[in-house]
Amino acid sequence: MRAALLRLRRGTGLPVAFGGLLEGSRQVRIGELIGTGTRALQGLAISSGNGLGGKAVALSRPCAVTDYHVSRHISHEYDAAVAAEGLRSVLAVPVVVRRRVRGVLYGALRTAQPLGDRTLSAAVAAARDVEQALVVRDEVRSLLAAAREAGAAAAAEAGPGPGAWEQVREAHGALRALAPRVTDAALRAELLAVCGRLESAATVPAQPRDRPVALAPREVDVLSCVATGVTNAEAAERLGLRPETVKGYLRSAMRKLGAHTRLEAVVAARRAGLLP
Repeated sequence: MRAALLRLRRGTGLPVAFGGLLEGSRQVRIGELIGTGTRALQGLAISSGNGLGGKAVALSRPCAVTDYHVSRHISHEYDAAVAAEGLRSVLAVPVVVRRRVRGVLYGALRTAQPLGDRTLSAAVAAARDVEQALVVRDEVRSLLAAAREAGAAAAAEAGPGPGAWEQVREAHGALRALAPRVTDAALRAELLAVCGRLESAATVPAQPRDRPVALAPREVDVLSCVATGVTNAEAAERLGLRPETVKGYLRSAMRKLGAHTRLEAVVAARRAGLLP
């Protein structure tokens, strides 16, 4: 959210930017402020339909006013907070994920003047950043839940069957592919911690003669995709890399693991505890 607000300020030239995400089913809580002179807007709960932001939530589209305090197109539940900050021209852009509003970004001036189409377009682009981040976060949380469930199912079996471990490996590969796209540090740390637990649950026991192998994170990412049976091109698409780059990482990993084929590399990585 903060990164998107900074982009909004840069792209629009508006000195004030603030916003927040949906809490519950109908309220947006203002949690980030940039360029404000007071704390009047901090923590403000915006209900659907109320004020400019509430109108944007209710309509699921951007809304703007030239002079907030005298506008007849919005309700005025939040006039005191807006007046305390001295805001006049304000725009509000909803953050919409899968047709559901998840938050609102605001940009504002302390003078009353029209906000043009270029300003609105830049604000919408900033909102798209938040939407993409939320899509990734939702996907990560879904995969984390699936990974934990699959791991628990595999661990509960006296002799882990191929079906349960196949789910674990699919979840592990998907999580490794998503990790570089996660900007939330806490969520990324949680994701990588789950990957680590899945990797430590490798079904192939280490052999006394095996020497520790250190692979680069991207080499592990590529091997985790290869382990699910995808082609280099498919692995490249998952990881956001070029196919030639995937081939390079795979060759490097195979050399470090002393493997001559993709399958040998996967088996060696599992024996080393690098893959589940």
